[in-house]
Amino acid sequence: MAMRRRDEEVVFPHAAGIDVGASSHWVAVPRDATEDPVREFGPMTDDLNAMADWLVASGVDTVALESTGVYWIPVFEVLEQRGLKVWLVDARQMKYVPGRKSDIQDCQWLQKLMSLGFLRAAWRPEGDVCVVRAVARQREILLAEQASWVQRMQKSLVQMNIQLTEVLTDVMGTTGQAIIRAIVAGERDPKALAKHRNRRVKASAEEIAKALTGNWRDEHLFVLCQALAMYDDIARHLTECDSKLQALLRALGQCNVDLGKAPRTGSKLREQFDARQILANWAGVDLTRINGLGLTAVMKILSELGPDLSRFATVKHFCSWLGLCPGTKISGGKVLCAKTKHSANRVRQALKMAAMSLSHSDSALGAFYRRLCSRMDKPRANTAAAHKLARMVYFMLTRGEDFVDRGQQRYEEQQRQRSIATLKRRAAALGFDINPTPAPA
Repeated sequence: MAMRRRDEEVVFPHAAGIDVGASSHWVAVPRDATEDPVREFGPMTDDLNAMADWLVASGVDTVALESTGVYWIPVFEVLEQRGLKVWLVDARQMKYVPGRKSDIQDCQWLQKLMSLGFLRAAWRPEGDVCVVRAVARQREILLAEQASWVQRMQKSLVQMNIQLTEVLTDVMGTTGQAIIRAIVAGERDPKALAKHRNRRVKASAEEIAKALTGNWRDEHLFVLCQALAMYDDIARHLTECDSKLQALLRALGQCNVDLGKAPRTGSKLREQFDARQILANWAGVDLTRINGLGLTAVMKILSELGPDLSRFATVKHFCSWLGLCPGTKISGGKVLCAKTKHSANRVRQALKMAAMSLSHSDSALGAFYRRLCSRMDKPRANTAAAHKLARMVYFMLTRGEDFVDRGQQRYEEQQRQRSIATLKRRAAALGFDINPTPAPA
């Protein structure tokens, strides 16, 4: 028996699909919009402007394009400047609704799925946030590169049997840097090098001199000199990134949040206070008041998301976007799997790192994390604590509320009262009555 074809409901009648590539972009518009509904455009700026002109002339108002590497960014920005509504689509969504794979057919299939409303747009923050995010990510790359050159310096020292890591906690601290720079300058006497010891170092000058007795080979000294030069060069670029970030954040600050009395000028606490003030003025609230969230984590959250979370309808949508919600893989009324999805979200990683720092926190969140660790394994407890931190961040940014720590003792007392109430309900359901007895003195 022949089956009747169901009429397809068109959600976006004036939608276009773009298959983004490195050397060319294939664009498909509705068939009734023009005689030639599929065209190929080059990657140059003039080609992108011609693509935007053709889309506007075809009556297109919504464009869907795949997130292919970084090739989609120029296309996205040019079309957005022309007033078109651009949807950045995850390529994995196309995977579950497969079509024929070729450049021409791919853009047509993308246009069809977009017109039928089968695709969802990825979230991209506003332009000002994108600028801050680019500089913040560049700073992270420089920090990782600088750490790799520190490892190369340590390797060169060990190859010369200079056991500096055995007597110093941080090789690139005040004492470590002074010793390494003296070695690069030509000093070889262990006792003279040990004189750079800071008074706060636990190891004695004799122990440091003993650790600095080694074989000074020319090839290892050359590598050490090169690594130190690269370290200093990256440090200069980091200073430029910090200055750029401060200038951008100061320009974005619209509020004046009171953080209390400022520490003494010139101290490290004053530098941290100024950084907190800049971030709080931008966000409208001080996120560092949440236990576990330091300056690094708050900077990561705000640079990736920005202070405006109106794109997420509820806190559940926000936590689901972060990949911190339990999965809902249910079949036949039975939960098959409740694991969180794998995600490389940078905010998720920052929140999970912040959750790990709650293990020794004397706060309500610290007690909550330790209670979870007693019930489940550490990775699941870490994810659950990160979920709770994400909810607090969402409520603070959307409602403008300040975070108030209940304290560890109050949290434990509330948990005790809940446990007693649960026991009473279970006893009443079984026909028993619980009477508390005074604890022995």
